[in-house]
Amino acid sequence: MTIATILQCKGQDVVQARSGDTVQSVVRLLAERRIGCVPVVDDGQVVGIFSERDLVYRVAQEGAAALERPLREVMTTPAITTDGETPVIHCLSLMTKRRIRHLPVVADGALIGLVSIGDLVKFRIDSMESEAAALRDYIQTA
Repeated sequence: MTIATILQCKGQDVVQARSGDTVQSVVRLLAERRIGCVPVVDDGQVVGIFSERDLVYRVAQEGAAALERPLREVMTTPAITTDGETPVIHCLSLMTKRRIRHLPVVADGALIGLVSIGDLVKFRIDSMESEAAALRDYIQTA
């Protein structure tokens, strides 16, 4: 199964920010939407990603002054991305190795979605449960 399969079920609407937005404005957005990160997109291209982890690191270094900085100074760049054709298991491995929780999904350089490690784990569990049910049905009818 590929990331495109997950996006079909999840949808492709992605909350995003621009590199010139202030940290404070994006932190408000994260809180309002109850999300942990946003891809940073300028001129249709993913230029970075801003997460709760970026906020914590910067506030630990600078205190409240970090809230006035533009995202371009605090975001993680370059963002690690994937495309819709990448297998789910590959993305799970990548996210585990790189210790990240979100992957922007791009096609032809443009953002088309965002998947979290929770999305991928849920998909894998659902797939395994479906496979187990199919095997039980097969055994019972054999």
